[in-house]
Amino acid sequence: MQSIIPIPELIFMLDMMAAVAFAVSGALVASRKGLDVVGFMWLAFITGVGGGTLRDLILGVPVFWIVDTAHIYACFATAVVMFFIAPMVESRKRLVLWYDAIGLAFVTVVGTVKGLEAGTGPLIAVVMGVMTATVGGIIRDVVSGEPSVIMKREIYVTAAVAGGAAFVVVSSFQFPNTIAAISGFVTTFLVRGCTIIYNWSLPSHGKR
Repeated sequence: MQSIIPIPELIFMLDMMAAVAFAVSGALVASRKGLDVVGFMWLAFITGVGGGTLRDLILGVPVFWIVDTAHIYACFATAVVMFFIAPMVESRKRLVLWYDAIGLAFVTVVGTVKGLEAGTGPLIAVVMGVMTATVGGIIRDVVSGEPSVIMKREIYVTAAVAGGAAFVVVSSFQFPNTIAAISGFVTTFLVRGCTIIYNWSLPSHGKR
């Protein structure tokens, strides 16, 4: 792929923004549960790095937050800030969804890029994007005892699939990777955002 921002710098930048966005969503859940500051930090951390950790382990590459601990500090700092300001937010459940959507969009792109950089084909790269995007939120929901969003009829995984596919398609036309990343981010965020606003859902298997 051509490059405006070199791939390593692009991945680091997106990984950091995704970690912070997901950390905010984890901290907001901690606030709803009335946890202490350590609980905030723990939920923020596992939400921020959960998906990327599984992605790197499967791809057989060094786990990103072990290589560069800046992601850990970013998650912890976000959690501490949220510990003081989250109680002032009245509708925390709605904010969790929006920050989760931002994180979903960032990590979909990061996971897809990392998949391609590791030498996988386009399909596996999209799978890596989806896995990166969804696992952190799943871990957050399981640990906090919240109903997992992927077990609802909302469009969630599909948004990540659309974003990953958008990145792969745009990059296949030799557009700069920054343009492909923006395309993947916007596609994921728009699909997920419309789901939050308009309650979009796909047809489901009816109960018998």
